Parts: sequence; C-alpha cells; structure tokens
Amino acid sequence: MARNNDRERSSRRAPKDTGRRTKKKVCIFCKDHIDYVDYKEVNLLRKFMSDRGKIRARRVSGNCAQHQREVAVAIKTARELALLPYTQRTTSERPGSRGARSRAAAPAAAPSAGDVSEERGDLDERVELDGVDADLDDAEVVGA
Repeated sequence: MARNNDRERSSRRAPKDTGRRTKKKVCIFCKDHIDYVDYKEVNLLRKFMSDRGKIRARRVSGNCAQHQREVAVAIKTARELALLPYTQRTTSERPGSRGARSRAAAPAAAPSAGDVSEERGDLDERVELDGVDADLDDAEVVGA
C-alpha cells in the first residue's frame, strides 16, 4: 500500500538541465605524447592528488583509463618511497569538538616555583653509587 502512495506523490520527475554541458578534459599525457608516468616526478603527480592526499578520480583529472591507472600506480609507488605523503595533516579544530566536554569545569592549577623545587629535592644532595659518593651533576646513568 505504501508504494501506491509514493507513486501518486511523484508521478513525474523534473527534467534535467541539459542546456549547459561541460567540456570534457583532455588527458595531458596523451596530449603531450608522454608514454611513461614516472613516480619520481613528484610535482606532476601532486596535480592528480587532492589537498588531503587522495588520488583524484578520472572524471576530475581528465585522464584516459590507461594513464589514470599509471598515475595511480606511480602515486602509490612514490608514497611507499616517502616521496609523497599518504595523507596531509590537518591542524584546524572544529568549534565545539567532542574532546572539550568538561575541561572548563575543573582547570588544573599550575605548580608554583616553590612546589617544583620541593618535588625535585635539593640539587646539592650527594648520592651513593656502588659505594662511591658522587654529585648528582657528575653521576652517569648506567643501563640495567
């Protein structure tokens, strides 16, 4: 019964706007007669990557099927050899992120200068290492 209700509501679709068509991009490798996509040409390969590090789709880049495969393999090879990054780091934080739940409710108090010296103890103390007296500054750390 629900199907009949759906059909009655939208019996006709609106026609698509076919008046304006975009010009198809031409493969730059075919245009320049480049027969091999080199993984060492990092600047060329960056043109086929998004700002986040993803490989752009063929319809976006305009490559033919053969060259798109070669570009993808070259980008993956360059990533593996650390010539290209797998992803780009994003440092912007969104407002109202999940991590800021109740941090404002109980801020941590910073220790004062007196507290720090009490925690470390006096630097002039002497330490006994294997029966030998030594200053802390002169003591070497020996691995266990």
